[in-house]
Formats: sequence, structure tokens, C-alpha cells
Amino acid sequence: MLFKNFFKLFISCLVCWQISAPTSTALIQSKYYSYRQPSFDGTGKYYMGREIAQVMGHQGAGWLERPDRATEEQPQKMIAALGLKSTDVVADIGAGTGYISQLLAQQIPEGKVLAVDVQPEMIELLKQRMSKNKIVNIQPQLGTEQSPELPAASIDLAIMVDAYHEFSYPHEMMAGIISALKPGGRVVLTEYRGEDPKVFIKPRHKTTQKQIQQEMKSVGLKLLKNENVLPQQHLFFFGKS
Repeated sequence: MLFKNFFKLFISCLVCWQISAPTSTALIQSKYYSYRQPSFDGTGKYYMGREIAQVMGHQGAGWLERPDRATEEQPQKMIAALGLKSTDVVADIGAGTGYISQLLAQQIPEGKVLAVDVQPEMIELLKQRMSKNKIVNIQPQLGTEQSPELPAASIDLAIMVDAYHEFSYPHEMMAGIISALKPGGRVVLTEYRGEDPKVFIKPRHKTTQKQIQQEMKSVGLKLLKNENVLPQQHLFFFGKS
């Protein structure tokens, strides 16, 4: 199983976008970010001490749709832990092909899922899923690297499933997400556990609870809970401080 996972992860790495960064090993500082030579699976861009991971391009969509994802990650447990109401409006940030968006949509028949992605190709794949499965309560939304492009006070919950660590501008993106929350709205992050060496994922694509709490605190969010229900991932719940 470990070799199988490593092989799949290696293939996905081949289709990651390499974000350009200065070639000097010296640290270059900007307002929120610093830059240096990229590591193997990183971009060379750092946020609060964490190197931002390379982004999986649409060519790697097969990784999101792999047949054993349901057993490896058990996303139904994540969906159940969200405690969704049937009328909720949920933003799936970094929705990709819509794998998670579809699971969410099934739980909120009177609400809707705003499926946000920055890649037009992923949005097109998501639309194909909607058409094939006759899903009517998912709304595709093309965002930018710095904004989810969501209206203010429009969502009950924002969820990011193994996506946050790839945000090129995490500070700006989180500001936009927080602005889109309704009063009492929540932010949920699923990230592979960086503390666990048995989670066989590239280092830049795993995150620790300490790091995530630090980053969310900096944008005005507080940790509500970390549900320990998933085999490989943290399940963080945040609210406004």
C-alpha cells in the first residue's frame, strides 16, 4: 500500500505547476511572504515559516478521482462531522473536479455549493460532472490566486480539502473567505497530518496543527476543534475570534 501510494503521488508530482522563485539561496522578504530556492515539492515562497507547496495542475485530475480515495481518506466521515443543515450555503475552496462538492451537495438539497477553483480547466471538469450526474445545486465559481470571488456574508461554511497548503496567497485568500462568511459562519480545513511520519505524503503537502493554528490566528480565526475522525488528515474547525 505504501509503495502504491508513493507511486501515485510521484505521478501527481509530475503534473504539478512549478511556481517561479528567485534562484538565490538568500531570503528575500515582502509584506507577508519571503522567497528563496525552492525545495523538491515547494515553490520557494514562504508564509509564516511554511513553504507553500506546488499546485496540482488540471492534468493531475485523476489523482482527485482515484478509485481508492473513498477508502483511503473516508470523506464521508468528514461530511458527517460538518453537521450541515439542508439549507446551508457551502463554499468548497479548491474544488478541483468537484469530488467533494458532490458529496456536500447531497447533504444540502435546499442549499447550494459554491465550487471555487482558480483553474478554468478544473471548472470545466466540474461542469461535466454536474451534467453527467444531473446535479443542480452546485454553482461553479472561477476564483483568482488572491480571492475566492465570493460576495460578502454569503456562505455558512467554507471548506478546503487538502487545498490550503497550495494557496499562492494564503493571507489574501483567507481574508476573502472570512469576508464571505455569514455571522456565525465556520471555516473547515482538511490537511494531511504533518506530525505523523506514517502519513505517506510529500512534506510540503502535509501541515501540523501548530502551523495551521498560527496562520489562522493571524487572520482573525480561532480553533474551535480538531476532529480526530479521519485516518490520515486533520479536520480543523475555525470561527471568528
